[in-house]
Amino acid sequence: MGNVVLADEINRTSPKTQAALLEALEEGSVTTDGETRSLKKPFFVMATQNPIEYGGTYPLPEAQLDRFLFKFKIGYPSINEELEVLNRVEKQHPIETLQAVLALEDLLDMQRAVLDVYVDESVKKYIINLVTATRSHHAVFLGASPRASIALMKAGQAYAFIQGRDYVVPDDIKYLAPYALQHRILLSSDAKLSDITNDRVIKDVVKQVLIPVGNESAK
Repeated sequence: MGNVVLADEINRTSPKTQAALLEALEEGSVTTDGETRSLKKPFFVMATQNPIEYGGTYPLPEAQLDRFLFKFKIGYPSINEELEVLNRVEKQHPIETLQAVLALEDLLDMQRAVLDVYVDESVKKYIINLVTATRSHHAVFLGASPRASIALMKAGQAYAFIQGRDYVVPDDIKYLAPYALQHRILLSSDAKLSDITNDRVIKDVVKQVLIPVGNESAK
């Protein structure tokens, strides 16, 4: 068992393996031969999916996608970024010289500190309005669940903490919404035929929902 798990091309794993991962993500435990074992904290999963070559793959069910906090599309690096990659691997692979940047207890302390980051009521309502808007969008068959609201709020707390603030501002939520919501909606058949994407829907939602104003930026 590891604290950080990388699941490469997760859609190539079997449904049985995916179901086991769902237990780990949701319950923080694994079960083998009828015995349940708790995972040590912190427990963090990063997974990749290849956007092409779907033959022999098993798409992740919505319930499992919903357990992932964010979804990013990596794409190709810029010329300067790819040049940096070449420079780093010219003499040796960077992984050979990796060193720890903080202790395990330090990370746990940070996670506990994130829980104390203040979220104003108006910011919470903004989160709910964004999530609710996905459920009424004309291109959406199934909108984001309440778990999306929780994920977006928790992500906002962590992002504010990283920025050195002890409170969440609406712009934090606006920035994080595409990454926290795009994988939590299902498009209608007509939308798919019209080449409408999840990204586009979330961008529409962010534009439509009004950002709260007032004293929500600090307590």
